[in-house]
Amino acid sequence: MARIGITTTVPVEIILAAGHVPIDLNNIFITSPEAGRMLETAEDAGYPRNICGWIKGLYAVVVSQELNTSFGGIDKVIAVTQGDCSNTHALMETYQLAGVETIPFAYPFDRDYDLLKLQMEKLMAALGTNWQEVNDVKRRLDQLRIKVAEIDRLTWQQNTVSGFHNHLIQVSCSDFNSDFAVFEQDVDNLLAQASNAQEYADELRIGYIGVPPIFTDLYPYLENLGARAVYNEVQRQFAMPFATTDLVEQYRLYTYPYDIFGRIKDIQAEIERRNLDGIVHYVQSFCFRQIEDIILREKLDVPILTIEGDKPGKIDARTRLRIESFLEMLR
Repeated sequence: MARIGITTTVPVEIILAAGHVPIDLNNIFITSPEAGRMLETAEDAGYPRNICGWIKGLYAVVVSQELNTSFGGIDKVIAVTQGDCSNTHALMETYQLAGVETIPFAYPFDRDYDLLKLQMEKLMAALGTNWQEVNDVKRRLDQLRIKVAEIDRLTWQQNTVSGFHNHLIQVSCSDFNSDFAVFEQDVDNLLAQASNAQEYADELRIGYIGVPPIFTDLYPYLENLGARAVYNEVQRQFAMPFATTDLVEQYRLYTYPYDIFGRIKDIQAEIERRNLDGIVHYVQSFCFRQIEDIILREKLDVPILTIEGDKPGKIDARTRLRIESFLEMLR
């Protein structure tokens, strides 16, 4: 049983079917009390200061012996070489320089079914499993994903789940916190709490789009100002709220790795369905996805505030002021 790090969401069903433990390196990084020191570790190793903080965190989580052993270590890494961050290629090379085994996985830009299926089969061969075992795991996870989708519904329709808990549960579906049985208990507990919770009475309904934030206090800050994130775009995609028995099709419907226009179609539908007042678009410093803000502003007919984050930590004073002003404008 290997502990396999992932740089973003990949077909986790394959990892589990092979009897291994998936570990989302992003979640290890951002929840660590040493997250700031991880950036220093990467920069001490030679990473430039003007490189995405997430990439530097992913490097340090795996390569730093002290940090690695604190959560059990990583045996190998599956790195998404197409459909995520353009810096992942160099990240893989620095992993290899440090003696870390890496396995590439690529999402075809045009959502080609056959190419995606081929990538999955190559990953199955590399990890030692087959379609029957993978589909058995998929059927088990489908039941868990239905429960997570219910938490999302309770967030925007029943108003009994906070934006932060909606974010946390859905973003954790990339690896199911490395133990889907324990994760399911957490989901069941949150569902039970939500069934008896008092309904939120926020003035403003906000959509959050873009990669998960490197800020640690964004959701509580919004709620303190009388707003709540009732839509978390990419996190919801990690949770795979798609009703299909075909694993390849499931990862074709997953919008994040593909072109921006597929994401926009999903965002537009959720703006209307969830009755959103405005959108907060988070962009990471030094990330190519900042350019997509141009297209989102052109295509989405709703007020948008774009905020930028660099290092893990609380929201800076300037961004807090911009958020407050945006919410006042919406009112």
